[in-house]
Amino acid sequence: MRTSNPVLNDNIFSSSGAYGEGAAMTIQGTVNKCLILLALLMAAACWVWTSLFPKAPAVVGVLPQADAGMMGVAVIAAIAGGIVGFIVAIVLAFKKEWSPFLAPVYAVCQGLAMGGISAMFERSYPGIVLQAVALTMGTMFCLLMAYKMRIIRVTEKFRTGVIVATMAIGLVYLVSFVLSFFNIQVPFMVGSSLFSIGFSLFVVGIASMNLVLDFDFIERGAEAGAPKYMEWYSSFGLMVTLVWLYLEILKLLSKLKDRD
Repeated sequence: MRTSNPVLNDNIFSSSGAYGEGAAMTIQGTVNKCLILLALLMAAACWVWTSLFPKAPAVVGVLPQADAGMMGVAVIAAIAGGIVGFIVAIVLAFKKEWSPFLAPVYAVCQGLAMGGISAMFERSYPGIVLQAVALTMGTMFCLLMAYKMRIIRVTEKFRTGVIVATMAIGLVYLVSFVLSFFNIQVPFMVGSSLFSIGFSLFVVGIASMNLVLDFDFIERGAEAGAPKYMEWYSSFGLMVTLVWLYLEILKLLSKLKDRD
């Protein structure tokens, strides 16, 4: 049951049985938990959004510009939400049985972060957030249907390929982050060149394939009769992938708009 999602790894469901017997994880229960976490994330993001853009737009997809002071709120929300969300994710990696309590906290924190980040992108590229949200949800729905209809089959080669590609992307991001401290930029990580856009398309594709691995992981966990709290933990893992996919789509769209 391998997946490249860092919070859903090979040993989670096998080790979760050590916490005792009880009600078992189900797919429907996991879906319900996913909807709850998604609702919390969206509510938190919308709270930040409406604080920055309180007036309804006159034209769909075009929002009034927030002033510099209010954009400072977006930066604070993005940083604070991201840091607390990261800490919660680390705790959950070691205390999976706490997921019924901490997974909602993670969703709210990530909602604050996504609201702030989205506002910053929207200020520079009006209309980009609506497009990114639609593409993220559309991608998830299409992949879920393809997985359920077995159009996409999760084979061992498929898992290995996605895992290796995800690890390679993580390594590139890590190297880019370290180099940024020395004012060195990796050319294909920034700008709107065709190579940079191609790299973003590749990352979006790999993030999307991680959703398929997550679907497979959840299905196998339900078949294995994992503990009930694993519904929350698995939903949390799926949120991690969705947030990553949304951010990568935002970056891709911004690069495309820079070429207009």
